[in-house]
Parts: sequence; C-alpha cells; structure tokens
Amino acid sequence: MLLQRMTTFQIIFTPTSAAEVARMPKELQLQILGEFRGLPQQVIGTELDDFGKLERGGRILHRFRIGDFRVYFERHELGLLVHRILSKNTLKDFLYRSGMKMEEDEALEQNPKFWEMIESARTAK
Repeated sequence: MLLQRMTTFQIIFTPTSAAEVARMPKELQLQILGEFRGLPQQVIGTELDDFGKLERGGRILHRFRIGDFRVYFERHELGLLVHRILSKNTLKDFLYRSGMKMEEDEALEQNPKFWEMIESARTAK
C-alpha cells in the first residue's frame, strides 16, 4: 500500500484583506471565497504563470481577477498570503491619482505607493 504525504495548504488573509472581505455583502463574500477553491492545485502545480505578476526589489506578488475585484497575493511557506482584495474602480482611481498612463500591472509594479499599501496590509491590526 502506497501512502501519500498530505501537506496542509493554507490561504492566509492579512488583517487588511480580511477586513476588505468582511465589508462586502455576504453574497459577494461567498463568490470571492468560492474562487479560492481551485487555488491550491494551481499554486502547487504551476509556477503561477496563469496569474498576473508584479515584481519589485526581489519581491513577487501575483494577481488574479474575480469579476470586478483584483486579489494580490504571494507564495507563503504554508500556501499563499492574500494582501489585498481591491475593486477595479479603486485601482483605476489609484492609477489616476498617481498620474500613470500605462497598463495596470506595469503601473502598479513601478509605483512605490502601491508597495507601501501592500506592506501596510501585512502590519495592520
């Protein structure tokens, strides 16, 4: 009999991303959380080529879309860490205020304020 070692895969929400989900209507929460069901297999089984990728200073964030929302996450030793869940309107407003005229991922990747926003999600209480 061959036994396979099962590893626990966790989706960890920062306090900020958990608060972002909590502010949404229940139906939208369920829809977004339902999209996470297939993530373990995708993250474990690939190099995350199917997701948007933002890099800065050796740090890599990935993005995937759920309807009008963008989920920003990175690999974590236990699975993945969700930093932010932002509506596309929030991002359009952010890019407009930043005065950046380029593709969303590229603009975010180059904007220090975006990375500060991501980092603040990790340290928020």
